[in-house]
Amino acid sequence: MYDVIIIGSGPAGLTAAIYTSRANLKTLVIAGERWGGQLMLTTMLENFPGFPDGVEGPELMMRIRKQAEKFGAEIVEENFVKGDFRKTPFSVHASGKVYKGKSVIIATGADPEWLGVPGEKERIGRGVSTCAPCDGMFFRNKNIIVAGGGDSAMEEAIMLTKFAKHVTVLHRRDCFRASFVMQEKARSNPKISFMLDSKIMEIAGEQKVEKVKLESKVKNKDLQEMINLMKGKVISKDEDKIIWEMPIDGIFVAVGRSPNSKVFQGINVDKRGYIAVGDHMSTNIDGVFVAGDVHDKLYRQAIAAAGFGCAAGLETVRWLEKAETIDRCK
Repeated sequence: MYDVIIIGSGPAGLTAAIYTSRANLKTLVIAGERWGGQLMLTTMLENFPGFPDGVEGPELMMRIRKQAEKFGAEIVEENFVKGDFRKTPFSVHASGKVYKGKSVIIATGADPEWLGVPGEKERIGRGVSTCAPCDGMFFRNKNIIVAGGGDSAMEEAIMLTKFAKHVTVLHRRDCFRASFVMQEKARSNPKISFMLDSKIMEIAGEQKVEKVKLESKVKNKDLQEMINLMKGKVISKDEDKIIWEMPIDGIFVAVGRSPNSKVFQGINVDKRGYIAVGDHMSTNIDGVFVAGDVHDKLYRQAIAAAGFGCAAGLETVRWLEKAETIDRCK
């Protein structure tokens, strides 16, 4: 029997484990076979406090994990399958085993949605990114593509202009989904240009991103001007589309995120699938708390996830004390 079971092992889950285990709670972390969250795919992190020279994502996660283990957290690299939160103690199923817990913290994060084109996966962290605040510094005076058509794409593009020489927002449709306000902000920035009716077909380069193969519809009246501006090379052309290559230094994918919440039956989520958070990191089920990107659709930063993990850990301690399942006088 565990006092708390934490599902997820990114900054939110492992930070929560530090706080619950330091409070002398018997803590289990269901980390998953690929533990550590999105930071395990991040090369250099320069905006996490305490590391003035930056820190590699995997190194940071290993440090946080060791800290949680130092205080007694038990971490198992098993994949969560399902949970029964209808009654206490809660039952958590992972890799053919069943664990019992008096409380649960859900910290399963959100996965970025990728383009799924050849060359993308191999160049994640080598010119392909999903986070402008994380990686924008590495693209000073570079030419960048932001792939996407929503508010997130516009926000990424605007932020990247602080570093980049030029940013091209590329969208496969003939209009953007972004709000009018965000589009106007982006269009008023002289370092941003727009390419509609276009999609990335392939990402190429030796060790990092150097060029992309694009498919653009001929009806795009600004296409030839863009090809000339970006020094593109036409590969083929027919009545409907042009296939061409464009030299580029980096690609930021902003086509959406998918919170890892579908496996939690009975937990309320919003229309986008993010877990609905109540007062003090609570969910709609008493004794089940939430932390990190699985509920946070606004900040999506490692330090914010760690802060949410801290809050969830502290609230779990208070809930257990109030429920009199732990006795501080012993």
